[in-house]
Amino acid sequence: MADFSLAIDYHQPLWIAIAFLFGFLAKSINLPPLVGFLAAGFAIKAWGGESGAFLSEVADLGVTLLLFSIGLKLRVGNLLRPEIWGVATIHMATTTLVQGLLVLTLGWWGLAAAIGMDFQTALIIGFALSFSSTVFVVKTLEDNGEMGSRHGQVAVGVLIIQDIVAVIFLAASSGKLPSPWAFMLLGLIPMRFVFQHIMERSGHKELLILFGMVMALGGGSVFELFGIKADLGALIMGVLLANHRKSAELAKGMFSFKEIFLVGFFLEIGQAGLPSLSDVGVAVLLMLLLPLKVMLFFLLFTRFHLRLRNAVLASMSLGNFSEFGLIVTAVAVSSGWLDPRWLIIIAIAVSSSFVFSAPFVKRADWFYARYKTSLIRFQSDSPLMGDESVALRNVNAVVFGMGRVGTSAFDRLHEDYQDSIVGIDIDPTRVKGHQEAGRRVVLGDPTDMDFWERMEADAEMPDIALLAMPSHRTNLTAASFMRDHGYTGHIAAIAHYADEVEELKLAGVNTVFDIFAEVGSGFAEDATKRLFQKS
Repeated sequence: MADFSLAIDYHQPLWIAIAFLFGFLAKSINLPPLVGFLAAGFAIKAWGGESGAFLSEVADLGVTLLLFSIGLKLRVGNLLRPEIWGVATIHMATTTLVQGLLVLTLGWWGLAAAIGMDFQTALIIGFALSFSSTVFVVKTLEDNGEMGSRHGQVAVGVLIIQDIVAVIFLAASSGKLPSPWAFMLLGLIPMRFVFQHIMERSGHKELLILFGMVMALGGGSVFELFGIKADLGALIMGVLLANHRKSAELAKGMFSFKEIFLVGFFLEIGQAGLPSLSDVGVAVLLMLLLPLKVMLFFLLFTRFHLRLRNAVLASMSLGNFSEFGLIVTAVAVSSGWLDPRWLIIIAIAVSSSFVFSAPFVKRADWFYARYKTSLIRFQSDSPLMGDESVALRNVNAVVFGMGRVGTSAFDRLHEDYQDSIVGIDIDPTRVKGHQEAGRRVVLGDPTDMDFWERMEADAEMPDIALLAMPSHRTNLTAASFMRDHGYTGHIAAIAHYADEVEELKLAGVNTVFDIFAEVGSGFAEDATKRLFQKS
């Protein structure tokens, strides 16, 4: 193999171009770019490329920012729901044990990578394979406009529980006892008000991003001073900011930085060595675990009273291996617990799982519709709050999505429709706030086809429906479901870009409000009207 003497450092930009090329090729065939980055790492290694301290530092920075971002999204109240923490913990424990036993079996069959392995070491591999990919699942949900759906919220909640377990493992893997002075870190809890105040005053652009970097990296360094792994420190610093209204904006602003630095992590995996035929064979055998992983998620979700469709879609979303599995494996290899070949095997299994999972996730609704009659016996008779039958009696207008735009529309329509208008939102906290403010708002997800099927037979269809949800994909899906279920009333929806207007009209929307274009004209009209009033 030709040696291009490629050094992965800031002096040699060719490796960046190679990473981009492989990531672009992966995206072109509807796979996550990280699959391409893993392949790029192997390719660079095959061409004689060598990594140094630079790539290692970039990889560590990517993992730190990933954990900080997870902390920013962590809402303890949501994680305490049984269908999240119960499913996550039971699934991880079960899959760790089963997959560990499979690895031992591979050793008994004479596969080189597992020969002579003890049960404790096999459990580490089972543990690494028990995670589902945060990057893959969140990206898929965002692309489909399903982050706010019930199955999307449940899937993300399970991922966060898994990530917390992973961070605890990373913290414990250092093998060092915390400093006796580590209890002083509890002083960070009251300091969160100071941190949140600084974040509030940091504006909306580069200063806010820089504040996030300081919190993630500086917080990690403070924890290291007390003998606690920096990764855990980054997660906790994120948690301290999580309940502030600007935490979502900070997470969104730091997203691209985190993604760029994580490229270094995936490239570094490829530098562990080139896979042998035996390594590929073991990875393929591990892939056989994915259907079992999906089925176990489905059984647990239905036992914890999730409705059938939500259980199917959440299970399929989580039916993959995780980049966190790579992180856990890398730590185990560096600690001398695992043969370095397992890092290559897990890398192949993780990237292959995305290839396997992607088409099933895209066709999850088709699968649900096709096999619903066979799966309905698994559905619980005791639905969760928000999954009950829906009654729209004495309703002439309905607003889906009770954020700022939806609330303004609701209040305006209330002047004409009085008590015959209802708002529907997926966020329980938001619904409760509106109810306390005296608005008639109920919990529901219009992107769930079951929502329309649960509509009571004597429910009256409103004359007008407003789709004011923030995601274009969500509004598009809701409009399609409404028309498919026979709604003949007037549908109005918001759009952010010109190309979205045509898509919504093709889905059956009668009136589309282009927010940016029409707010501008409305602003000018209002200003002109006030000017003439003064004169």
